[in-house]
Amino acid sequence: MTEELQGKTALVTGSVQGIGLAIARALAGAGCRIGVHGLADPQEAEAAMAELRAAGAPETRFFEADMRDTGAIERMMAALEDWGGVDILVNNAGIQKTVSLAEADAATWDAILAVNLSGAFHTMRLALPAMAARGYGRVINIASVHGLVASIHKAPYVASKFGLVGMSKVAALEYAQAGGKASGGVTVNCIAPGWTETAIIEPQVQARAAQHGGDRERGIADLLAEKQPSRRTSDPSEIGALALWLCHPVAHNVTGTTIPVDGGWTAQ
Repeated sequence: MTEELQGKTALVTGSVQGIGLAIARALAGAGCRIGVHGLADPQEAEAAMAELRAAGAPETRFFEADMRDTGAIERMMAALEDWGGVDILVNNAGIQKTVSLAEADAATWDAILAVNLSGAFHTMRLALPAMAARGYGRVINIASVHGLVASIHKAPYVASKFGLVGMSKVAALEYAQAGGKASGGVTVNCIAPGWTETAIIEPQVQARAAQHGGDRERGIADLLAEKQPSRRTSDPSEIGALALWLCHPVAHNVTGTTIPVDGGWTAQ
């Protein structure tokens, strides 16, 4: 099923670890060239690229654009066009800080909205026209259950993810008629993970573990019991498998959707 993706070029933001690396690995296994992106030292970047080449990527290239910097994003996207153009764009880079509305400050708001929402806006506006011209393109925005429902102490994060879901729907509508069934068309979708084993949730795990005498497993169990009916976390590779399917031409009519991977969290 994945041979049709061989040689396509994918940019996965925030792909040196966690969900981003898992998605990049899945695409590499399908023969995609991978633009690796993130905040990483040279050793970390090379380790990620080596892993992806071992997984099957015929070529990798590292980009370190600061997603808060519009100019840096524009330079990265221009370099990718020189590299052959982006067929698959995965906006995964994201930051979070749990803080109440009363305690949140302007710097926290600005940083979270810049990385999680504005960064995706700029990559999309620069990538989508060329995708339409080629007749094939995939944008997958990694939202969150917090793009569908809210939780306390996450106002900037929830705002950014609700915005990402809404922006993705607009883009899906604008590009719905680009390409065709044979070429695969241009689609824009969100994946909305619930509790997933990544570094971004570690501060919440530690805070909850502290309520249980430092017991990490009890802290995780407490978090899951509160929100996720399955009581199971997701592995990043599961998100990668879904992203890979969305990239296949068979998914040409799946657009404008947000797919939760949340153990029933948003079904409640």
